[in-house]
Amino acid sequence: MEKNRRSLLQALCAVAVSTLFFVTASGQDASSSKTGPIRPEDDANLPSRPSSKAVLEENQKDIKKNVEKLFDLASQLKDQVEKTDSTSVLSLAMVKKAEEIERLARQIKERAKG
Repeated sequence: MEKNRRSLLQALCAVAVSTLFFVTASGQDASSSKTGPIRPEDDANLPSRPSSKAVLEENQKDIKKNVEKLFDLASQLKDQVEKTDSTSVLSLAMVKKAEEIERLARQIKERAKG
């Protein structure tokens, strides 16, 4: 049972780190539009709203901030897992940290999708 929990946490760490690398690698693509490039004449037909470039820049800042936080949390969890004795039960704090990592990774993924 303890090995299963340890394996689960190690898998969550691996998912968090791979998501981190995925987001940083695809962060460059987050600024591209799914419908193609926006032409100036298309902007005239749209209602007044903040410029899409400003929104994309804000999303990029949020993604970078969240990725840094994700990396810190994943590193902390990895250190806790390595320090935990394999014969003891995993702490509730470690499980909550893994859940927080998972939640943050989903937020980054959704933000990167647009």
